[in-house]
Amino acid sequence: MAAIPARRGVSALLSASSPRTASIANQIQQRSFSSSPIFAAYATAPRPAATSTTSTTGTSTAAKPTTTTSTAAKPATTATTQRTVQPQFVAKEPPVPTTRNATAETAASAARKQRSLTDGLSDAPPELEGVPAIDWTRSYHGLGSVSFTPEQGELLLAPITQDDVEVKPDGIIYLPEIKYRRILNKAFGPGGWGLAPRGESIVTGKLVTREYGLIVQGRLVSIARGEQQYFDPDGIPTATEGCKSNALMRCCKDLGIASELWDPRFIREFTNKMTKEVWVEHTSTKKKRKIVLRKDDTAKYPYKEVKL
Repeated sequence: MAAIPARRGVSALLSASSPRTASIANQIQQRSFSSSPIFAAYATAPRPAATSTTSTTGTSTAAKPTTTTSTAAKPATTATTQRTVQPQFVAKEPPVPTTRNATAETAASAARKQRSLTDGLSDAPPELEGVPAIDWTRSYHGLGSVSFTPEQGELLLAPITQDDVEVKPDGIIYLPEIKYRRILNKAFGPGGWGLAPRGESIVTGKLVTREYGLIVQGRLVSIARGEQQYFDPDGIPTATEGCKSNALMRCCKDLGIASELWDPRFIREFTNKMTKEVWVEHTSTKKKRKIVLRKDDTAKYPYKEVKL
């Protein structure tokens, strides 16, 4: 390997400084130094010669060219590719299990096994095997086969009483769910009808829905899907009951119960005669809004009627 240029630069400075140091410089020039093969792998390229040097007295000698410029530009002939050393560490052993770790792992495993209500209720109707019963989850037994008696039809198709009709704040009119049950009980008697689920409950982020079939006197008469919103997971059980009631109201449309509520002419006439628009204020937030009420009704808490 070529001698390091730094050694020759020191010899030149020593020879130029004084005659006394000439012999020392000659000795330094005669001694050559080359790196061993072990350190050659880590040797860096020599630095280029500086354009200016400083003498021992502090004066600038920028105009003097150095004699080591040509040797600095020459690459090392014995240089080899740099090695890449990858450290290897002993793998750490897992910590010794303790009672505290075991308890935490057991609790985490139990939490993972718990089923979230928002994932679905898995309440599909059971499948009966070997029992002579009708599977209402798939069967359409008796649908449209026999009409009801004239007395039953008269009760089902009777006009609704305007006093039974309620109004939502957005102006939608409806018949309370309990009124549908009373009409069914009058027509078929308690126990002569029922709702059979035709699938499991579907629970989304804000809604519960399920399909039901209305069974009257042992035969299917109507199918409808109910739905109900909820605002907190704790309200899902109440929402499932509201979903069932909503499905009952929709099934009763096929029997002609309260069919006026879907008649646009009846809706317009009832709205003009029996409803009013009022401004109300929320007792806590003091926000004002316009709602629709029956003319014989007043605003309920937490709203109170105000004038603009």
